[in-house]
Amino acid sequence: MEHKANPQGKTRIAAVGDIHVRETDRGHWTGFFKEVSEQADLLLLCGDLTDTGRVAEAEVLSEELRACSIPVVGVLGNHDYDKDQQEGIVKALTESNMHLLDGESVVIGNVGIAGVKGFGGGFDQGMLSMFGEHAMKAFVQEAVDESLKLDGALARLDSEHSNIKKVVVMHYAPIKATVVGEPENIFPFLGSSRLAEPLDRREVVAAFHGHAHIGTIEGETASGVKVYNVSKPLLVQEGYKSSFFLLEV
Repeated sequence: MEHKANPQGKTRIAAVGDIHVRETDRGHWTGFFKEVSEQADLLLLCGDLTDTGRVAEAEVLSEELRACSIPVVGVLGNHDYDKDQQEGIVKALTESNMHLLDGESVVIGNVGIAGVKGFGGGFDQGMLSMFGEHAMKAFVQEAVDESLKLDGALARLDSEHSNIKKVVVMHYAPIKATVVGEPENIFPFLGSSRLAEPLDRREVVAAFHGHAHIGTIEGETASGVKVYNVSKPLLVQEGYKSSFFLLEV
């Protein structure tokens, strides 16, 4: 899906993750989405859109998104899968004209956005290998599959569009640097270096994720792709008064 390009040739991207909308939040997010719409051309929501993975929470978010006058693109997070109601969550949010990605892409202005949830598995020398019990292999395979979905989405952007800047939205972290601050013993559950491989291979401009609430806002992959942890609790902790991250590309 493609949207009309920004006449200025630049796109202001607002990004935030882990908003954890609850059933009692009706009316709580209206001001937030109005402010985002005034300051950005595009909003990325990086997973954990609901607090406990209930469709009723997604329905509240869908209503709140009516206050947002810019395109919204996002992915689900682990919380959104907790009650096995993810299909209903997707249905509720797409009815608000939000683009929910799971190995797909969308083009808005001069930006092509590819999205996946991602998965855990660890980073660098601590990355889990495909070895041992079936359960362990299945855990690693999930991260492999998410990486392949992301690479496929980026490859399709390359083949179908020229002169666009590619960005990625995900929930789990693709690099260790942006989860530093969290306890090291949970790093394998916060993301996987396998997710960084498509970023480097496909010359992505920037990637945004959430999940690590006490991480680090900015890092980069081995080839220099900028990665931003935009978890809302982290942004609040770091003094972002508007509770979203803003980047112009």
